[in-house]
Amino acid sequence: MSNSFDVLWLNASPVLKRFDKPLLEYLSRYKRIAQWQYQQTKDEASSIDQAVELLYDFLKWGDRPVHLAGHGMSGAIALTFARRFPKKVRSLTLLAVAAQPANNWHAHYYFQRQLFSISRELVLASSVRSLFGNQPPHTTKKLVAALDKDLEQSPSSHSLFKLVYLPKGGVSMPMMVCGSKSDPVVNPTALHDWLNWLKPEDKLWECPEGYHFFHYFYPQQVSEQILSFWERHNLHLLETSALSFSSSTN
Repeated sequence: MSNSFDVLWLNASPVLKRFDKPLLEYLSRYKRIAQWQYQQTKDEASSIDQAVELLYDFLKWGDRPVHLAGHGMSGAIALTFARRFPKKVRSLTLLAVAAQPANNWHAHYYFQRQLFSISRELVLASSVRSLFGNQPPHTTKKLVAALDKDLEQSPSSHSLFKLVYLPKGGVSMPMMVCGSKSDPVVNPTALHDWLNWLKPEDKLWECPEGYHFFHYFYPQQVSEQILSFWERHNLHLLETSALSFSSSTN
């Protein structure tokens, strides 16, 4: 099977995929982008392993590696896949993914539920402010409903009983990590922890604002940074290929 796309964007949060749309619309002007979606059923155990295996089934017949990208939990799935199947990934782009990949908005939600004796609804309303900033009451109500559904549909292993952790570390292919300086979930400290794992060809970039869904509020700015990373990676591949060809002919 020949790949009909250059970039594969992962989405494991169907109810939140609307916040990816502005970024993908901008990127699609310059790259062939496909979207891969995963929705956990109510009978499945909460784990990203099933998503990773299904993603491999989708990509295993491709004739070349792809640029893999995702936000939040979807980015954690992309990271896990890239570590298990590096030959399938040309580069990895993570948005709002901490160096501890399980440190997502679900973890913050359950941590608050454990720490404070307040209701699910109040914690979700607080989460809306953290993830999106202050919003009008009618918008907040809709976002609370969306986050409530995401807790059920997203393949997160966090619960009121315990918070889980995923392995820390980098990947073998070029990687870009994007975050926001105003994101209280993947805050600057959590984002900068990636510096312990980045290679010379990797890139860490922070959006000045935009909270957790900064790519929704600033799609052009984020897109330009990602496109620049992909282009730099493509030039590096061309230079490496040229050097290899020169060496083989001498």
